[in-house]
Amino acid sequence: MNYSIARRMIGVILAIEALFLLPSLFLSLFDQDGISKCFILTIALMAFFGYMSYRKKTTDLVLAPKDGLFIVSSAWLVVSLFGALPFYFSHYLSYVDAFFEIVSGFTTTGASIIPNIEEFPRSLILWRSVTHWIGGMGILVFTISLLPRLGVGGFQIFKAESPGPIAGKIEPRIADTAKRLYIIYIGITVVLFFLLVLGRMTPFDALIHTLGVAGTGGFSSKANSIGAYSGYYIPVIMSIFMIIYGTNFSIYYQLSQKKYKEILKNDEVRLYYIIILLAVLGVTYNLYSNHYGSLGQAAKDSFFQVTSLMSTSGFSNTDYDLWPSFSKFILYALMFIGSCAGSTAGGMKIVRISIVFKLIAREIGKVVHPNAVIPITLEGKALKDEVVMGVSAFISVYLMIFVFSSALVTMSGLDILSSCSAVTTMLSNVGPGFNKVGPSLNFSEFSDFYKLYFSFLMLLGRLEFFTILGILVPRRQRKKIQI
Repeated sequence: MNYSIARRMIGVILAIEALFLLPSLFLSLFDQDGISKCFILTIALMAFFGYMSYRKKTTDLVLAPKDGLFIVSSAWLVVSLFGALPFYFSHYLSYVDAFFEIVSGFTTTGASIIPNIEEFPRSLILWRSVTHWIGGMGILVFTISLLPRLGVGGFQIFKAESPGPIAGKIEPRIADTAKRLYIIYIGITVVLFFLLVLGRMTPFDALIHTLGVAGTGGFSSKANSIGAYSGYYIPVIMSIFMIIYGTNFSIYYQLSQKKYKEILKNDEVRLYYIIILLAVLGVTYNLYSNHYGSLGQAAKDSFFQVTSLMSTSGFSNTDYDLWPSFSKFILYALMFIGSCAGSTAGGMKIVRISIVFKLIAREIGKVVHPNAVIPITLEGKALKDEVVMGVSAFISVYLMIFVFSSALVTMSGLDILSSCSAVTTMLSNVGPGFNKVGPSLNFSEFSDFYKLYFSFLMLLGRLEFFTILGILVPRRQRKKIQI
């Protein structure tokens, strides 16, 4: 294990996190909210530990796959531990609550233990939402894009942090890929911000919701989330951009290069839009047939909640927990599925679901034709067996952790639906669930043990299980399986 380069990388990440805290510090000073010293102390601690971690040079710049796993897992834990400090130092939250809230932010889950966010200073609200934006594209991807000289072995880090079964490059050098992704990410963020301002959101509220949509996180500056805004403009604009952020970002790069044929060949994106369309139509019909106001209202709320939960953003413009059972079933299924690989969204990812169905179809075909060679293809190309096995293993691990964790949460006295949806929303990084953890409630009633366990599940889901599980394997066992 190359601990020296890992230590230096984490030192740089702490310094970058300190820089991202500066806007909240400046806003605190501007608002005179009395907690600016909390931000100053946190920034000082980040800078000190960052410098101490980085200062000792190393000549060993080679990163093995296990080093990438360790760096990514450690980095996400460290930024969360330090990122929770402003909430703790300001006495607004206990440290466990602050840690849960910030892990929820960085992992773009959006689950909260805060009953009324409007009672908090704007500086803390801003920092909470900034974590969405940082975590959306990935903490390490950002670091690699700014510091190519620390990108030695960068693909090991990029692969360990990137969502999806196949981590691909859109540029020959991984640092160039990271930069290109962030240019696209920032560009879409700026466009959404101005569109929300045009919808008569205040600049601050527009910024908070833009950061939440960009990271597909769901933190809002309003206690009622998007339900605080009337009309069609804001929900529709946000829905469109949640779809955009749930799409594989390589599509936008191909679009800029006018590679239209490659875009049309993308099976996952095509299936993504089809699922959204069918889900919106199904929920709209179900709502309208159950006397849910006008057809326009049913369509608007359906479009917003389907895109919100499928993109794993977790915003709400109404209490969907009061909807008919069929509509809630569709929303719950979308939480599992998620959006596209290579996006800022969570969930199992559509490409994995597609591969599993193709695997099932192949096995059925082999029952009929035992000697047939039936390849599993993606975009016209046969997939390697290791990719198919990796997808199968991912789905299996997801379901095993889901079953175990749901059973564990029921021991808290929570009903089965609340427990299962709480675990699903953590593993898929969605935010709100159903019943006791629905959009009108929060996670504040859980004990510290469950808050910490949920934090672990959020990190597992964001890093897609194997990144963290890979370093939890005992050293002797790692040697046997050659990780």
